[in-house]
Amino acid sequence: MANETYKRTHPKTILNKGTGYLSGYSHTLNPYAGCSFSCSYCYVRQMPISLFRQEAWGSWVDIKQDAAKLLRKELAIAKRKGPVTIFMSTSTDPYQPVEHKEGVTRSLLEAMVDEPPDFLFVQTRSPLVRRDIDLFAQLGDRVRISMTIETDIEDIRKQFTPEAPPIAARLKTLQLLRDAGIPAQATIAPILPSSEMFPKLLKPLVNRVCIDDYYMGDGSGGKRTKSIGMESIYARLGLENWYKPDAYRFVYDRFIEIFPAEQVYISQRGFEP
Repeated sequence: MANETYKRTHPKTILNKGTGYLSGYSHTLNPYAGCSFSCSYCYVRQMPISLFRQEAWGSWVDIKQDAAKLLRKELAIAKRKGPVTIFMSTSTDPYQPVEHKEGVTRSLLEAMVDEPPDFLFVQTRSPLVRRDIDLFAQLGDRVRISMTIETDIEDIRKQFTPEAPPIAARLKTLQLLRDAGIPAQATIAPILPSSEMFPKLLKPLVNRVCIDDYYMGDGSGGKRTKSIGMESIYARLGLENWYKPDAYRFVYDRFIEIFPAEQVYISQRGFEP
């Protein structure tokens, strides 16, 4: 989206308690507020962080200042209280375009290399994550990169997430992560219409796949997604059969023909530490 509004903020805290869908994590971590990828289906559009803002979702990003300094302090305190498991990020993409220039996410990773959490889960759809392979390597098996790849059809990607990175670039990134020995998974979330070749495309790249949809994954049984009009996009494309609570089974069945069943996770289980 062109003409994003960027604002520098000075948060008092950077780690938040893991709750609800992510209650398996002790903490969540968001380097930014807002997200310029502006995916049509993003449930964050219906959350207070977006609704209270008088600007369209995708048109603004808040850059958190002194984030790494805050994290170093909060990590040290949190680790004294028990195991620290972190999900980054819940309501933004830590590798959205502004990260190229600002490097907030990289600074947070540097802090975590110095003061390692017990586990870090990095959720993104951006090939920029490959930039930080050097830091992930230092975290070893304490980290897992989760690359969102909702479909293998580029035209479908353009219909639903025109501002997001191309599918081919994400696949290449998974290859680079694999070659570097970085633990990674492909996350088909939410499932978008895809081809029967999708599992074969991912098989050489990952040994872990997570499948999620609007109904299980938006935190409201699909109500948030329905309220932002996703159904109309499917109808316009003549793909109504893909917008149903049982559509995920179709994709799951395709994947377990190619992957061992124990490597294919459904919804929340695929995001757990």
